[in-house]
Amino acid sequence: MTLQQLKYLIAVAEKGSITEAAKDLYISQPSLSGAIREVETEIKLSIFHRSRTGAALTAEGMEFLGYARQVVQQMELLESRYIDNQPEKTRFCVSTQHYTFAANAFVELVQRFGQERYEFILNETQTHQIIEDVRNRFCDLGVLYLCRSNEIVLQKCFEDYALEFHELFTAAPHVFLRREHPLAKREKITLADLKPYPRLSFVQGVYESSNFAEELFSNEIADKSIKISDRAAIVNFMIGLDGYTISSGIFPKYLHGDSIVSVPLDADETMRIGYLLNRDRELSDLGRIYIEALMQYQQNYP
Repeated sequence: MTLQQLKYLIAVAEKGSITEAAKDLYISQPSLSGAIREVETEIKLSIFHRSRTGAALTAEGMEFLGYARQVVQQMELLESRYIDNQPEKTRFCVSTQHYTFAANAFVELVQRFGQERYEFILNETQTHQIIEDVRNRFCDLGVLYLCRSNEIVLQKCFEDYALEFHELFTAAPHVFLRREHPLAKREKITLADLKPYPRLSFVQGVYESSNFAEELFSNEIADKSIKISDRAAIVNFMIGLDGYTISSGIFPKYLHGDSIVSVPLDADETMRIGYLLNRDRELSDLGRIYIEALMQYQQNYP
């Protein structure tokens, strides 16, 4: 197989379509299909499931693509350093649930790095996608949480994918509200108190369940429920609709200045926040810097 063929495979996986990838690569669809078949024949496994709706990676294809990405990235570093005569370009990627402290720690990482050439990626995404990103080696590490209600399912998923969860800290659940919300001045809030208000949660796509939810107690019945995909929108709904969400309570001021507050939730549950790694992979130097930044935020947790 060739480096170009590996690049073709990565393009198809990212597009989810041979036809769309061929357009981006400026080659014919039959040529791209032929290149994929050559690799599949050589390695004796199917990389993609092909259908009318596109091309999806097989389980074996996901693992193969993780290694293919590493090969392509290393080759790009070699070309940059020894052919283009450029300093080595460092790549670091984190896939994470929608935590403001995770984004702020990433900013600190970039500030501390200090080199001229780098490609840093912060991917705030769905829970199952974080697991896939780590499994496929798209990202260096993933940030998510475990609790009593999701631990059995997620740990089974980690085991199946040869991943390991490393706990960083434990956080008690808090309710995020706008500062003028009727419940904002309470010392504690119960789940019953929240019943009249819209529950805000992050979309999990086809994995929509309490096991993959980013919010605790997502299996509780809510008469009003709004699902969204980004942190900016969730803040707007808190302010405009008196909505709420349940999370760790760490540094709520970074969500939207002083407009948002967090109030402890009176419930017997905790969030074990940590990072996810491939079992055969050690934390990189940049990974250690990032984790150190995360832990600094935890130290100021109320």
